[in-house]
Amino acid sequence: MQEPSFTIGIEEEYMLVDRQTRNLISQLPETMLPECEARLKGQVSPEFLQCQIEVGTQVCKSLDEARSDLAYLRRTVAEVASEHGLAIVAASTHPFGRPSQIEHTPKERYDQLADDLQEVVRQLVISGMHIHIGIEDDDLRTDLMGQVSYILPHILALSTSSPFWRGRNTGLKSYRIAIWNGMPRTGLPEYFESFGEYQRHIEVLVNAGVIEDATKIWWDIRPSNRYPTLEMRVSDICTRLDDALAIAAFYLCWLRMLFRLRRSNQRWRRYNNFLIAENRWRAHRYGIDEGLLDFGRGEVVPFAELMDEAMELLHKDAEYFNCVDELKHLHTIVKQGTSAHRQVTTYMNALNSEKDHDEALRMVVDHLIEETLIGT
Repeated sequence: MQEPSFTIGIEEEYMLVDRQTRNLISQLPETMLPECEARLKGQVSPEFLQCQIEVGTQVCKSLDEARSDLAYLRRTVAEVASEHGLAIVAASTHPFGRPSQIEHTPKERYDQLADDLQEVVRQLVISGMHIHIGIEDDDLRTDLMGQVSYILPHILALSTSSPFWRGRNTGLKSYRIAIWNGMPRTGLPEYFESFGEYQRHIEVLVNAGVIEDATKIWWDIRPSNRYPTLEMRVSDICTRLDDALAIAAFYLCWLRMLFRLRRSNQRWRRYNNFLIAENRWRAHRYGIDEGLLDFGRGEVVPFAELMDEAMELLHKDAEYFNCVDELKHLHTIVKQGTSAHRQVTTYMNALNSEKDHDEALRMVVDHLIEETLIGT
């Protein structure tokens, strides 16, 4: 069986905040996107809401290449934003921004989304990180999608960066998922025996005029409709660049481990979505704090132990991709916490220093602005 290319592409969505108020902007300055496009040449695009901007790396052959490109994208967009009195934030929710204050981008696709989804889409003041891995064979891509769903809750837990919503500490590590779940065609993917079966299901919706194409299938993981890739979409956006690369390494190595099993006529056990969804909820609620279910053992296992097992399982693949350090960084995330932990700590420390609620939230935004550019 021919080895897939296992190329890497990372897409990130940044929030744009006013440097003075720290609030989300309502309208994108007219000159900002053209200036970004001039410098990034096709690697930047508008998002549904004008307070967001999306970037995407080139097709990368290694994690080192992806790191370099993603760092450049963050740095460049931040520089252009600064020239307009703005800053970028790599977090999946803004600590206090409100959807009613924000306008969507005037574009036919976005106008249609606004009309179709109404209040649901107006709540989407959330950002994510999508990771594409090149797997050229259609049926292999479909088969691996069904198996890799097992680790989607793990990825979500490691990436959490959205504990606040509309000025409140929600008590959830990824409140973004609560908002995203209101959209149609989201959540865990169905299982398909072949790419042809997947296509037949998509064609039912297309032929009925419900969707134009598979780009409006917004599962946690999906076969990309534009590229020969398997696109992971469950994660929050990581505030720290190192965390983003560690999660990309985890996803990449897990896919190659599954490919190695298939090449040896073996496969990862496929668990029902009922069980995986329970872990998805635990990641959504607790992040890495309370562990996930080990279905074979029938018990909740601490996250550090899960990562120890993953390191052992994926060591050969990490060596193959020369990303042992990136994979080991998962231990650092478990020890130091995710962006969600650091945001809440910043907020609580500010309150304990006799700052009021609003000032504490602005300090969280300052913290996010700073962390977004670490390593760039």
